Amino acid sequence: MTGAHKSEAPKAEACRPAHKRSASGTRTALRAAAAFRFGKYGYEGTSVRDIAGDVGVDAALVYRYFGSKEALFNDVSGTGKIFEPLLNEPVEAIPDWFCALLMGPPREGDFPHPVLSVLRSSGRDEAVARLRADFTEVFSQRLAARLGGPDADLRAELLAAWMLGTSLMRSEIRPPALASAPDATVERYLRAGIDVLLCPAPEDTDGTARAGGEGHCIGDN
Repeated sequence: MTGAHKSEAPKAEACRPAHKRSASGTRTALRAAAAFRFGKYGYEGTSVRDIAGDVGVDAALVYRYFGSKEALFNDVSGTGKIFEPLLNEPVEAIPDWFCALLMGPPREGDFPHPVLSVLRSSGRDEAVARLRADFTEVFSQRLAARLGGPDADLRAELLAAWMLGTSLMRSEIRPPALASAPDATVERYLRAGIDVLLCPAPEDTDGTARAGGEGHCIGDN
């Protein structure tokens, strides 16, 4: 989640001469170049010619592989690509998965931050709708079904908000305390917040959470 747009590495990788790559390798290089440019310059500020130039191929090849600029944008910025692995994790391993995603170093070929992709795509109402649809499917429906317990859909959506907000603050806005805090300290607080959402405390009769109570976790049913 640290994002390819944070460094030139994906772009440099994409710029290897095309004759050294297979068709599959060229597609991968085009996706990396597109992720970099869409994440840094937004949809309107990126052209197919720019992406193709980064990879050293003709723009026609981009259309041949992906059909259109919009289709390529959808391919590299879809949140399903980022969050789909979460759905294969045991629920008890979710804190580890989130922390690895949030605290890990940038990786070559990472996709741009989904919120930034939308914010930098002026007038892309359909991108907002697609982002909402992706989150609804992954978190509100599929993850919520696995969590069970009270307000499972709300807890799943709050997990998404917790993760996206933290990643955006940590990688892009970088406020002083968050930017300077040791990773171990940040991770300790992250896990505490995640644990509350995975295993909420039982409620008293007035609807307030009971302090110090053991929460509902998967398998408690």
